Amino acid sequence: MSRKPPEHDVDESELVVSKPKEWAAGLPGVAVSLKRSVEQMGVGRTVRSLKVLNQHNGVDCPGCAWPEAQGHRKLAEFCENGAKAIAEEATRRRVDREFFARHGIAELAGKSDYWLGQQGRITEPMVLRRGETHYSPISWDGAFEIIAEQLNGLASPDEAIFYTSGRTSNEAAFLYQLFCRGYGTNNLPDCSNMCHESSGAALKETIGIGKGSVSLEDVESADLLIVVGQNPGTNHPRMLSSLEVAKKRGARVVAVNPLPEAGLLRFKNPQNISGLVGRGTALSDEFCQIKLGGDLAFFQALGHLVLAAEDAAPGAVLDRAFIDAHTHGFDAYVEQVRDLDWDAVDAATGVPREQIAEVSRMLVDSKRTIICWAMGLTQHKHSVPTIREIVNVLLLRGMIGKPGAGVCPVRGHSNVQGDRTMGIWEKMPEEFMSALEQEFSISVPRRHGYDTVDSLRAMRDGRASVFFAMGGNFVSATPDTKLTERALSSCALTVNVSTKLNRSHVVPGEISLVLPTLGRTERDVQQSGEQFVSVEDSMSVVHSSRGRNAPASEHLLSEIAIVARMARKVLGAEHPIPWEDFESDYDRVRDRIERVVPGFANYNERVRDKDGFVLPHPPRDSREFRTTTGKANFTANTFEAPHIPEGRLLLQTLRSHDQFNTTIYGLDDRYRGVKDARRVVFVNPDDLTELGVADGAAVDLVSEWAGDEDRTAERFRVVAYPTARGCAAAYFPEANALVPLDSTAEISNTPTSKSIVIRLVPRS
Repeated sequence: MSRKPPEHDVDESELVVSKPKEWAAGLPGVAVSLKRSVEQMGVGRTVRSLKVLNQHNGVDCPGCAWPEAQGHRKLAEFCENGAKAIAEEATRRRVDREFFARHGIAELAGKSDYWLGQQGRITEPMVLRRGETHYSPISWDGAFEIIAEQLNGLASPDEAIFYTSGRTSNEAAFLYQLFCRGYGTNNLPDCSNMCHESSGAALKETIGIGKGSVSLEDVESADLLIVVGQNPGTNHPRMLSSLEVAKKRGARVVAVNPLPEAGLLRFKNPQNISGLVGRGTALSDEFCQIKLGGDLAFFQALGHLVLAAEDAAPGAVLDRAFIDAHTHGFDAYVEQVRDLDWDAVDAATGVPREQIAEVSRMLVDSKRTIICWAMGLTQHKHSVPTIREIVNVLLLRGMIGKPGAGVCPVRGHSNVQGDRTMGIWEKMPEEFMSALEQEFSISVPRRHGYDTVDSLRAMRDGRASVFFAMGGNFVSATPDTKLTERALSSCALTVNVSTKLNRSHVVPGEISLVLPTLGRTERDVQQSGEQFVSVEDSMSVVHSSRGRNAPASEHLLSEIAIVARMARKVLGAEHPIPWEDFESDYDRVRDRIERVVPGFANYNERVRDKDGFVLPHPPRDSREFRTTTGKANFTANTFEAPHIPEGRLLLQTLRSHDQFNTTIYGLDDRYRGVKDARRVVFVNPDDLTELGVADGAAVDLVSEWAGDEDRTAERFRVVAYPTARGCAAAYFPEANALVPLDSTAEISNTPTSKSIVIRLVPRS
């Protein structure tokens, strides 16, 4: 039997903190995976669900986008957080009409994100109208009637916003953007706007494609892996297995991060006896404890030192053949980094010069270098220039377009990369738009739509009044929480397609709809028979995912069915797109994707291969760079680093080990030593001494941003922690309230969630 959900929120007033772990996984990872799975699913369902997770013709993990191995796979091809993700989706707990009758909207709004998520699966469509205190059941037809009435009553299609989570399948994402463009808008914000938009912008400019250039085999055969702004032990634990393989083959690993993360120190692989009972594998050869936002300075310094090594040994360091044949802008880049201000580098990074020099020697010695990064790099004002500097360093040594080398932005959601490939972007290129028009005989708008930040501004300013979310938890994922809540509450209609209850459901517009959908673990049977969907991982591999469990309720619809039925109701029966055919047979969707999206030839045939297929990547495949210059571009970037005023700290938001994105699995952060608490702030002990704040003190966090009002997140407990000096960390979504909406990265418009100036205000 599965355990019932909690009846009350957990009291976090008694903070329990132990010493941070110096290794990840091992027996505790196995034990926690099984415990949480059995609590949610029961024994039998646990066995049935986990044995097909990430297996050939099985269920793709709804968590991170780290790829599976080609060919043979292990019996347990999942990590602790993957098991938790499956347990949350395949839970036996239910949120039915009786639940909503017991709990009014005011009560639900006072509950924590953890409590809301632990209640279980939503079983039927629900509606909340203006003046009502409780959600009540509504038929699917009734829900689509409301949506059609609201959308067709707008003065302009651009008054509607269509958000997407990274868990949406390729097929659902393609139909979703097709409906939106058929309706007449490019307002297609998605979670990538808040995460890896900076990566896409920098890579598109420098190498011609906004995706990573490496494969899993490349990672495991590299000589040197530099892992920056990333915590794989919590956010994508299966990456640790690949790093372990690389280490055993002789690779060196450099970790660059403000916090020492257990997974990058030592990995006890639970698949191996040595990982269960032995010491495991030490991963990082160097841990560069960098200050928040100091990464641009760090990589400029590395480039400077690589050029100096070439000066000392002409012809022995730089890959001049590659630079001359395949790159542009080398001389301007050299001029920019030759005259480096080392005092400024010291202040920006906090990393000793001799350690930076050692990393530069590793770069010079390595024949196969990969640089990996995640949101620790992408959520700063100068994120795009920082990632351009990573490309600069790799180009110096010809490390793109060769085995075991390249760029590796590690995406955090299972199909966030695939959604972009399918057209979920507010400014898709002309080639894609023209292909849509030709294939479906429709007119597609060309004006750029709103990204996530601009969508919030539009709702705030009254320029948008309908908000539709295909998955995700928009309120908890976005910055400036109070502003977000006000913006959504001002809408005439909010719609959330969801599997489980979350914060967004308790911030309703005048009318609020909650539409329950099938989870990835569930069987999807349509008129033509049982269906499957497909996803694209972080390394451009497209493969199938097929659910095996019975649906949580007979009233659930798949995301594809929801889009198709909504489109028929909104656009009318005479619309040229065959929505009924798409709902009946997902092969018909893939037939159309094949004719619109490059790289998907013979889609239905190739996706049925047990390993799927790899999409083209010109820089990786043939050193073809489809940039404005026709070559890989060196860039000259102005030196930039955050300024921290005296008496202040620079805060980053991050995940605990017991969550994935906004889904809170539990209240423990095992690797950082925190138990039963989330409202904590990690601060260096020396900073606490200077600030006169005691370890364990109760404080409010107040963020400061030029020209704007302060924002406050209340009731946090201070945890003395070995983070970089001047830096602090707190969990999101609790700390999202501190991120100003208008504080965004240049070019990408991504919220600056990793560089928030705060002060600690003791509570009386």
